[in-house]
Amino acid sequence: MKDTSGPQAKDFELDCSVAGYDYKLPPELIAQNPAVPRDSSRLLVVNSPTTGTEAAPLHHIFHDLPALLHSGDLLVMNNTKVIPARLYGHKSTGAKIQVLLLEERQYNCWLALVKPGKSFKQGAKIIFEARQLGIRGKGLGIGDWEDSYPVKRPQLTATVLETDAATGGRLLQFDVPEGKSLVQLLEVFGEVPLPPYITASEAADDQYQTVYAKQPGAIAAPTAGLHFTPELLQKLRDRQINQAFVTLHVGVGTFRPVEVEDVTTHHMHEEWIEVPRATVEQIRATKAAGGRIIAVGTTAVRALEGAAKSGNLQPFCGKTDLFIYPGYQWRVVDGLITNFHLPRSSLLMLVSALIGRQRLLNIYNEAIASGYRFYSFGDAMLILPSAVGVRS
Repeated sequence: MKDTSGPQAKDFELDCSVAGYDYKLPPELIAQNPAVPRDSSRLLVVNSPTTGTEAAPLHHIFHDLPALLHSGDLLVMNNTKVIPARLYGHKSTGAKIQVLLLEERQYNCWLALVKPGKSFKQGAKIIFEARQLGIRGKGLGIGDWEDSYPVKRPQLTATVLETDAATGGRLLQFDVPEGKSLVQLLEVFGEVPLPPYITASEAADDQYQTVYAKQPGAIAAPTAGLHFTPELLQKLRDRQINQAFVTLHVGVGTFRPVEVEDVTTHHMHEEWIEVPRATVEQIRATKAAGGRIIAVGTTAVRALEGAAKSGNLQPFCGKTDLFIYPGYQWRVVDGLITNFHLPRSSLLMLVSALIGRQRLLNIYNEAIASGYRFYSFGDAMLILPSAVGVRS
């Protein structure tokens, strides 16, 4: 009969409780700007089954990565690209409105969070004006759109079609010039959205994109990839550490807070993923040759494991609502490069599924004591396959 009163039972209870994923972070450790150059960020290395229990993690710089991996390993990266998804507009009354696009449901029809949103019922209209300056002072090519608009400073309108119960957002139908898509106009009307805990950043737009960003559609960057430079990627290739790509358009699912006390009852919002056949073949060849699959970021993890949800990794294009927390049975990923995540977040639970919740919290405490920078623009952690496993 299973023991329901000992330390293991208590650990299991905390693994299932959102309160078990809490920790205190000094506000000054929330990074407001990225490291320059990108690969000069710090890298906390978890390399042993005892790291986080008997042993402390190792301290490196991110550009040390080629020496920390093996020839024949495969890095799997998320090549999504952040779109200028934050728009500012007003109602016909002049009241100011802020919109965060989440995903395109139909052509030029987007699910969006609207703030303030209570008064925005079906049929309400929002008027947007082209921004004269982009985020952090970068100019936008408004002149490129003058042929499509009769006014010097072009406008854009959207109509509320309905309310989305799952997100509390609104479905917005945008009225755009014939032959144009909203995605094209976002360079004029939108700005790249930074997370709300970044309040004093001087970063340029391209510093919140990975150097391999290719597929537009995310509302937030896959931040573990922000540490790579073209030079570092080449050094990895020179050491026969290979690279493959998946796409997960980071959306509300990644950042939606876990609002239930029992994490096993949390439902992830769906996010769009693509795991191409070429990547699946690279993974199979790597494993067959004895190489290791190192996911770059939790979004790459969700894409890979989501595509293997049936039991075997297959090419996949569609949506996943996979929620990974302790007890999850891993199918593809052997190791992980990741940033440091918010307390009580689904991302913290995902990493806990790889090495154990208490071990991870111990490692976080070490990072805090050592002055590591946290969250999107912060430092990174490498969990090597030799360290994976839950220590009782």
